[in-house]
Amino acid sequence: MKRTLWSSFSQTKAFEYGAPVTIFVSALALWQLVCMWAGIPEYFLPTPAKIAATMVEYQEALLENGWQTLKTTVIGFGISVVFGVAIGAVIGNSKTLYNALYPLFIAFETVPKVAVVPILVLWFGIGTTPAILTAWLISFFPIVVNVSTGLATLEPEVVDVMRALKASKRQILFKVGIPNTLPYFFGALKISITLAFVGSVVAETVAANSGVGHLMLSAQANFDVPLVFAGLVVLALEGLAMYTIFAVLEKRMTRWAFRN
Repeated sequence: MKRTLWSSFSQTKAFEYGAPVTIFVSALALWQLVCMWAGIPEYFLPTPAKIAATMVEYQEALLENGWQTLKTTVIGFGISVVFGVAIGAVIGNSKTLYNALYPLFIAFETVPKVAVVPILVLWFGIGTTPAILTAWLISFFPIVVNVSTGLATLEPEVVDVMRALKASKRQILFKVGIPNTLPYFFGALKISITLAFVGSVVAETVAANSGVGHLMLSAQANFDVPLVFAGLVVLALEGLAMYTIFAVLEKRMTRWAFRN
């Protein structure tokens, strides 16, 4: 009986949304208590209360630089979606192009994007452009891979049936190929948006005069550790918000791919 009640409760919306919140609040409380009990100095590990106070104190700077990072990330991510979908669709529909270009993309992806930032600075100077391009470069590959994989893994039986029904290549692509690709596509979006934030912040710490990365670097130089953690909180909130948006869209547009 107890197992039945627990199984029923664990499948409710209250448990689905309440469990992460409970774990998160408990982790913050434990963090606060450990810092207070062990007497850990704030310049080493600030308490959640101190980080919250710092966020209130520097709210204008955090909002301004947070907006700059979000804008940079979204622009770079948008470019990666456009190019990623286009290239993924092309090589996913051609086995020859898939075999020819896929190794090149893998070789490009293995290059650390931090090493590319100085080159972007030489070409475009210090500012927003290197951050946008870094966000694009670092989030581009997962979209190409997932879109091309979704198109390349169409069941031959389904394609044969569509051809038997006199369907054209265009009809097969839009009726079967794109729907089959959607779960892969949204999976790539959720991965790529987090990578795009990484790219933006890395570039901001090297070649920008604004953004959360630049703010955190300045705070580090002044040994303002609570402000560094406040910047991390802002990045986490922005990343979580963007991830949630794509997760909601995924459930709405690929409802058929999820178990009830």
